[in-house]
Amino acid sequence: MTEAPTRIYVDADACPVKDEIYRVALRHGVPVSVVAGNFIRVPQDPLIERIVAGSGMDAADDWIAERAKPGDVVITSDIPLASRCVKAGADVIAPNGKPFTEESIGMTLAVRNLMTDLRSAGEVTGGPRSYSPRDRSAFLSALDQTLRRIQRRRADQAATSQNLNQG
Repeated sequence: MTEAPTRIYVDADACPVKDEIYRVALRHGVPVSVVAGNFIRVPQDPLIERIVAGSGMDAADDWIAERAKPGDVVITSDIPLASRCVKAGADVIAPNGKPFTEESIGMTLAVRNLMTDLRSAGEVTGGPRSYSPRDRSAFLSALDQTLRRIQRRRADQAATSQNLNQG
């Protein structure tokens, strides 16, 4: 039984690092699914596919969450989507390079829900800070490290499997 290749899923509607994702993915030879609610322009490359999930509420999120699995990477700043993908076993990275993990996602989701409740009660909470060159650099590093870690893990699993089959 062969394992499906690693794939990068991009929650693309508000993603500020699409060009960086394409560069890293092409360098590693990893296919990318760029998922958006409506048409979005992507480079002409066989490794990059555009998915128009439809304009329904959470259509792009649902499309990604239904497919993300261990060995895949999801790029999103959407915390509920990140939670779903972490639970599915995928590696999830925010555009600022911050990984969402099993250890962090519960608290991240709780803070997000608290802030949503405060805003709906009329509290002025401010918005997210602006995206910086440091965020872009942290993202590039996090994506590259994540892909390398997945490749190493798969190589180790293949070697272990081969040793078991020979013994």
